[in-house]
Amino acid sequence: MPKVELEIRIEQIAKILKELSPGELETLEVLLNPELRDELKRRRREAKIEFEQGKTLSKEELFSD
Repeated sequence: MPKVELEIRIEQIAKILKELSPGELETLEVLLNPELRDELKRRRREAKIEFEQGKTLSKEELFSD
């Protein structure tokens, strides 16, 4: 993988992080946390199996009060 090196002050990193959207922060957390990444992959596999087995909620069930 290509390598990139930047000289950047910690204050600049903090400023950049403060400006990230909630979605970007979530993506960063997944990228930095291997356990979370593995958990999300596991949940996705399980959800796919449940969907294929017809064990998921219908839209009506999901959005009913």
